[in-house]
Amino acid sequence: MSDAGASDDGPMAELPTRDSADPALPGSLELGAFSVSLAVADLDRSRGFYETLGFEAVGGDAGDGWLILKNGETTLGLFQGMFDANMLTFNPGLTARMERLERFTDIREVESRLVAAGLEPVMAGEPGAEGPASFTLVDPDGNQILVDQFF
Repeated sequence: MSDAGASDDGPMAELPTRDSADPALPGSLELGAFSVSLAVADLDRSRGFYETLGFEAVGGDAGDGWLILKNGETTLGLFQGMFDANMLTFNPGLTARMERLERFTDIREVESRLVAAGLEPVMAGEPGAEGPASFTLVDPDGNQILVDQFF
């Protein structure tokens, strides 16, 4: 596990922190928090629907066309006009409880391991960069997977 640095500015700095991910959790590659990112036609209408299901907005910017909603440990992202299709999303450095990890596997290391294992990102990150980054994969059934590190 690399020690990915974290900047202290922006809304992510306000999240509670943990030293590192729980080593007792299963998995062979630390991907971070999981959510489903939904491409929505009408952000307000979708927000109302999911609030009726018990979700609450915990982040995002409705003015910019996106919101993050939580219900317990379940996370949904609503994105209007940003994506063509729904996708699975992983956020290195973040837990399902919206805690920021001080130490986590940096996204560039995650991508490098996946490429070494034979997977090919359809949108790759910038090698050698630091801080926020993302890459996208497509699974054998055509489902998009976004790996998105915020800090």
